[in-house]
Amino acid sequence: MLFNYLFRLNTSKCFYASITFLFFIVSGIFSSLNAQRQPLKDDGLKSTFSSDLINIETSVGQVFRYTTTLENNATEDQIYQLTAKVPEGWKAIFKAKGKQVTSIKVDRDKKEIINLEFYPSYEAKPKKYEVPVIAKSKQESLSLNLEAVVSGAYELKMTTSTGRLSDKITEGEKKEIQLTVKNTGSLSLTDIELNSKTPPKWSAVFKPSKIDKLSPGETENVTAILTVPDKTIAGDYMTTFTAKNTNTKDEAVFRISVVTSLASGLLGAIIILVAILVVYILIRKYGRR
Repeated sequence: MLFNYLFRLNTSKCFYASITFLFFIVSGIFSSLNAQRQPLKDDGLKSTFSSDLINIETSVGQVFRYTTTLENNATEDQIYQLTAKVPEGWKAIFKAKGKQVTSIKVDRDKKEIINLEFYPSYEAKPKKYEVPVIAKSKQESLSLNLEAVVSGAYELKMTTSTGRLSDKITEGEKKEIQLTVKNTGSLSLTDIELNSKTPPKWSAVFKPSKIDKLSPGETENVTAILTVPDKTIAGDYMTTFTAKNTNTKDEAVFRISVVTSLASGLLGAIIILVAILVVYILIRKYGRR
C-alpha cells in the first residue's frame, strides 16, 4: 500500500512538473511571435547627413553648389549648428527653405534639405580640395566630406600702366600709349595677338606685336604707337585695343582728345582775320552808295 501511495505521489509531481515546463515553453513561443509582429524601436539608429553629389568640378570664379539632406533619427527634436572647414580665402553659405542659415532645427524622425554653396578664392589653384562639413547638436555630431575640384581657367586683363584710359593728341602727330597685358587666370596663355580698332585713316602699331607666352599672374608691357592724320577735326575719338588668343580675350577702350596744331591754329586765325578785313573793306567801299 505504501509503495503504491508513493508511486502515485511521484507520478502526480512529475505530471505537474511537466505541465509547468510545457507552459513556459508555450509562453516563450508566443512571446517570440509577438515580438516579431511588433518591431521594437532601434535605439541605436543614428541620424544621417548626406549629399546627392560628393564631388563637383568647376573653374575659378564659379560657385560650387551641393544639395544635402539632414535626417534626425534621435528620440527628440534637435538644433544643429552648421559649419564647413573651407580653404583659406573661401566662403561657405548654408541655405534652407530659401533663407541663409547657420543652424537649423530638425524634428525627430524628420529630415531637412540644406543647400550648400562654396565660393572659392580668386587665387585658388587648380586641384581637388576636400571640405569637411559638420552638423552638430547637443546629442551628436554628424560629418560630411565633400570635394571641390577647381579646374584651370583662361583669363587675361588689358589696361594701361596707370589705369587711365584717356589722353590728348595733336592732329598730324603720333602718340605712345603704354599698355599692360596680365594673365589673371590659372593656366598659361600662348600666342596672344594685339589688335586695334581706330577711327578712319588712323593707325596703331604695337611693340611687341605679339606675346608668345604669359604664365599665370605674369604681366607684359606693350607700347601702342597711335598716329592721327593731318587735318583731323578737333574732338574726342574712341580707340579700342584688344589682346586675345584662342582661349580668351580682353579689350581696353581708350578716349583720344584731338587738338589742332599751333600752325593750323595760326592759319585758321589768319583766314578769319582776312575774311573780316575783306568784309570791312567791302562795307566801307559799297556801303555809302
